[in-house]
Amino acid sequence: MKMLLTVEIPHEPFNSLVRSGKAGETIGRILETIKPEAAYFTEQDGTRGAIFVIDVQHASDIPSFSEPFFLNFQANCKFRILMNPDDLQKAGLEELGKKWA
Repeated sequence: MKMLLTVEIPHEPFNSLVRSGKAGETIGRILETIKPEAAYFTEQDGTRGAIFVIDVQHASDIPSFSEPFFLNFQANCKFRILMNPDDLQKAGLEELGKKWA
């Protein structure tokens, strides 16, 4: 199942990792581990942030995506299910509309 993983990274300990030269290596290890389909780095609410498109096979896989960010950066992680246009078409919106009208 495609999911959007949004990560909010607080200033510390990330600033310390940048100063020690370890931030890039740590991010690289995480990316090698989670293997996102897409990865973007941005600002979120005044802190560093990242957005990843990931493929989650089982709910029990979620810690393998979030723990690297929790343990290395004390980050917050949010997961959202994604649908492409084909998925949306399979959702049966017309039938649901009739049922719940």
